[in-house]
Amino acid sequence: MTTIALTPTQHAILAYAIEHSGGKIDWFPEHIKGGARQKVLDGLANRALITTDGNNWFVTAEGYDALGLPRPGAKTPNAGSFEARLDQIIANAQATTTAAGDPELEAAVTAAEATWTHQKDDDAPRRTRAHSKQAQVIAMLQRPEGATLRQIMDSTGWQAHTVRGTLAGALKKKLGLTIVSERSPGGERVYRLA
Repeated sequence: MTTIALTPTQHAILAYAIEHSGGKIDWFPEHIKGGARQKVLDGLANRALITTDGNNWFVTAEGYDALGLPRPGAKTPNAGSFEARLDQIIANAQATTTAAGDPELEAAVTAAEATWTHQKDDDAPRRTRAHSKQAQVIAMLQRPEGATLRQIMDSTGWQAHTVRGTLAGALKKKLGLTIVSERSPGGERVYRLA
């Protein structure tokens, strides 16, 4: 008898269906939702471990065999409770490799993990393009004499509210720059990087 390699998720779904609902697939682990549920079902169905009666999925005799459990209606001595068989189910799951399992499910998991790494990149400090207007403003603020609101407006072509928004939002909040301002003797406020 050849052992069918199942993923831990496939094991859990089949074992739960056999023990709790007479073989009917009506439960999924919390992290399996939407399209992932359909992929798990398709993977099990393609390997003839489950079958459908139109609306519901049921574990087949091959599904029982994959878990190492007796088929329904088979003449076997009483195997005991589900808890007594749980160690065997876990041992079967650990003996198989997930790489030999459902390739579609493995691809879905890999794609999900790839999005997690992209989310981490979003937390990284942001950088500016070398020749952008934002870079011009930063260069002006880095000068020893700093820059006035009027100078930044003339250089970028922005209106006053856009310059103030850039200073407060893009430079202070997003880039984390420290901007100080002081009123010059001529009466205009001068902004510079600290």
